[in-house]
Amino acid sequence: MLTFAVRRIAYSIPVLLLASVLVFLFVRETTDPLARYRASPDKELVGRERKLLGLDKPITHQYTTWLTNFVHGKWGDSFVSHRDVSKDIRASLWNTMQLIIWGILFSAACAIAIGVYSAARQYSVLDYTFTGLSFVGLSMPVFWFALMSIQFLVYEPKRIFHLSQPILYSVGLHSATDHSLLDYGRHLVLPVLALSVQLIAGWSRYERASMLDAMSSDYIRTARAKGVPRSKVLFKHGLRNALIPLTTIMAIDIGALFGGLIITETIFAWPGMGRLFVNALINGDTNVLLPWLMITAAFIVLFNLLADVLYGVLDPRIRLA
Repeated sequence: MLTFAVRRIAYSIPVLLLASVLVFLFVRETTDPLARYRASPDKELVGRERKLLGLDKPITHQYTTWLTNFVHGKWGDSFVSHRDVSKDIRASLWNTMQLIIWGILFSAACAIAIGVYSAARQYSVLDYTFTGLSFVGLSMPVFWFALMSIQFLVYEPKRIFHLSQPILYSVGLHSATDHSLLDYGRHLVLPVLALSVQLIAGWSRYERASMLDAMSSDYIRTARAKGVPRSKVLFKHGLRNALIPLTTIMAIDIGALFGGLIITETIFAWPGMGRLFVNALINGDTNVLLPWLMITAAFIVLFNLLADVLYGVLDPRIRLA
């Protein structure tokens, strides 16, 4: 198992290097870090700043210098806020991680439960109901669901029950004067719901299809013929093998989420990676964009690597491949 994991890690290193090249070239070609100086009456200002930022050097020299500084944690200061970029990204990443962790736990639990039940009770009323709801969830725009949840779970209950404060909040991590666990939970519910609606819809469909495929296998029929209890066949034999295809899509989705839930974080004013990216992109803040994109790429590679390792845990035959 250790050899299998080391081999997968070795494969990931060139992928990250290639990602760093593409990220650097993409940002350099699409973003002008000197744009804010071009309107200045000082005609020499752009030239001085260009030399100060090292933009007068060959592109290969710029890339190697940036990559060396990135690896050593020297990410510079934001052009806009003049704060240390590493501190800003660390704080934003932690806020996004809170949202993702709760969202993934909730989504995975619901999706696996729905998928297993739908496969075990195929063509039942609830199976058709879950299938219909999953199509609705997949086709529902996240921004629309987020806005509707604010209207019907924040403002409408407050109006109907004549409350002085809403039951759930839709802005930020905490209230200005209350940092209790209850207040945190009341701020967390709506962003987690907005994050989860499409994940549950998609993952539950994958799990249902995987469970149906596993339950039609020869080893399942053999276990049933030997009189193994249905619950044991379902959860010990069927579920374990059905989790392998789901692991792939979950790893890809979770890795991508670390890049920032741009729509969700913007609507709910959540101070995470999504809002940081939007602000940096609008202001042409390349010192923030470059490490932001690299961290996103690293998380995607990391979770794909984790998926490979989980394959080996769930199915020992894969380790020999």
